[in-house]
Amino acid sequence: FTGAKLTQAKLAQACLANANIQRAGLQKADLAQADLRNANLTGAKLGEASLAKANLTQAILTGADLTDADLTGATGYKSS
Repeated sequence: FTGAKLTQAKLAQACLANANIQRAGLQKADLAQADLRNANLTGAKLGEASLAKANLTQAILTGADLTDADLTGATGYKSS
């Protein structure tokens, strides 16, 4: 998925554990309740995406754009 354009993709409850999703365009994507454990989201564009109740444990979010993303109930995410 590196560099993939997945704007508005419906990925709710998807198992994306250990996935390489670097620099992907996931603006407004539905990732609610997705399993993103250990996923590499370096530089991903997640603006306005729904990550509600997603599992982000040990996900790599370096340089990811989470502007206006819904992280309600997400686990493993620590805002800086």
